[in-house]
Amino acid sequence: MINEKINMAIGDKFGQLKQLNQMRQQAKELQKELEKEEEVYERGGIRVKVNGAQEIKYIEVDGESQEDLVDALNKAMKNVQKKAAKKMMEMGGGLGGLFGGN
Repeated sequence: MINEKINMAIGDKFGQLKQLNQMRQQAKELQKELEKEEEVYERGGIRVKVNGAQEIKYIEVDGESQEDLVDALNKAMKNVQKKAAKKMMEMGGGLGGLFGGN
């Protein structure tokens, strides 16, 4: 009886790990697709190109590249996204919530 429960619990955990790995793979595929989506916006001598993964690809002001600005903005966005993900995990809104955990 105890061995049966242990085997069920282990099988349950393996099933959850398999599901988690599938979700990670789907997330990676979605990320690749989002990176392909691009938008260019121009206004008043400023030209900006971003992709669907919310990365700034380039900024030009009056035809001059602003690589330092691109780098700074992308790093700031990545940092705030990490903080948001951490906050969601703390509130039980992360992947752990899908499996009944926090």
